[in-house]
Amino acid sequence: MVVTDGPLSRPVPVALRYEPGAEPPSVRFVLPAGSWTFPRTVLERGLRFPAHGDEVDVWPCGRVQTVVEFHSPEGTSVVQFDSSALRSFLRRTYAATPVTR
Repeated sequence: MVVTDGPLSRPVPVALRYEPGAEPPSVRFVLPAGSWTFPRTVLERGLRFPAHGDEVDVWPCGRVQTVVEFHSPEGTSVVQFDSSALRSFLRRTYAATPVTR
């Protein structure tokens, strides 16, 4: 869902992609307004407390929502996600490429 300053927010299609070959492993969010790629650790941290990537900010919003703010030269898009969907996506990425320490 995109959060707007208008009276209603509206659902927006978003595709999440995992890019295991990137260093560090990254996630890509594809929205109608553009796409943003950032380290998956930013998404993981942002589910628990505010986290910042180059053009992305992620933070929890209550117990069940997560906000992702995407920055570009054209402006800012603020999207609210169900945290459980993002956690499920992350679990699948870690099953594909575990964390190396």
